[in-house]
Amino acid sequence: MTTGSAAPLADGPERDAGIGVAVMVDGIVREYRGEAAIEGLEGLLKEARQAHGVVWIDLSSPTKAQVERASSLLGLHPLIAEDILEGKQRAKLEATDDLIQIVLFALDDTADLRAHEIDLVVGDAFLLSSHPTEWNPRGGAHFRGELDGVMRGGPDHLLWAIFDEIVDAYFPFADRLEDTIDALQDAVMEQTDRDTLARVFGLKRQLIAVRRAVVPVREVLNQLTNRELALIDPAELLYFRDIYDHVIRLTDELDNDRELVTATLDVYLSQVNNNLSAIMKRLTGVTVIIAGVGAIAGIFGMSEAGLAFSGGEALGFWGVAVGTIAFSALAALVLHRVDWI
Repeated sequence: MTTGSAAPLADGPERDAGIGVAVMVDGIVREYRGEAAIEGLEGLLKEARQAHGVVWIDLSSPTKAQVERASSLLGLHPLIAEDILEGKQRAKLEATDDLIQIVLFALDDTADLRAHEIDLVVGDAFLLSSHPTEWNPRGGAHFRGELDGVMRGGPDHLLWAIFDEIVDAYFPFADRLEDTIDALQDAVMEQTDRDTLARVFGLKRQLIAVRRAVVPVREVLNQLTNRELALIDPAELLYFRDIYDHVIRLTDELDNDRELVTATLDVYLSQVNNNLSAIMKRLTGVTVIIAGVGAIAGIFGMSEAGLAFSGGEALGFWGVAVGTIAFSALAALVLHRVDWI
């Protein structure tokens, strides 16, 4: 199998490098780049349909004009183009007799754990994908070789390959979340401060971001595998059910992680309350000692203390002073034994 490109369609300015079209006809894959690939899409699509081939149109951070042009040539409903342009959707599946629109989210391993919206549209002999530049649809294992192996199965198999890559990329995030939770639980038991609390809430935000991307995928796959869709070959359902099993396992893990994070926050609050109780006990113990000393001093008076230090008072003053010190020491010892100071 060979991968080639035709000169008239391959030519295009660098700014159009985010537009890619791959067509497979008679077992041969040809790839085109740039704006000219969109303009030649109608002819490529006709050729693919006549030869039972497949066309993959990949748009990376497309402009409004590019999306509208591609949608027009592919015969997409204006609402689909609007969804692609606006973004901010939730993972979903919309299906008609001749089109399947799927919205997924790919996670970006950054400090904020960003989720990139991936729009996929399957039609007669074509698949349209639209995504941000930061995400590469060919970054996974299914696309490390030539495209003919993936595209030979048709647009539904190509959809599975992209879908599977997105879902497989969720697992490293889930594993890292579990490791972070374990480390954070140890940190909460050792020290409760603002940094630890910030880490707890940061972890909750990451978990919410992962759940927002993953949990709706379960319903998407449920519809995809249980509805009779003309564009999905029954033989491909086995592949999608495999992804469905992975998503179920992943959502179960995320539910466990959410409970662990909630429990970690509860432990943090308990630690704070315990520390506050320990501080209050110590303050109470010190107050008991000081109050006892103050009571004794108030009963016997201190107006003649100066004379006592100069030897002008009886030994009673010194007896009271020694008794007060002994009482304070005894109270401190008792309070220390009961862990109040």
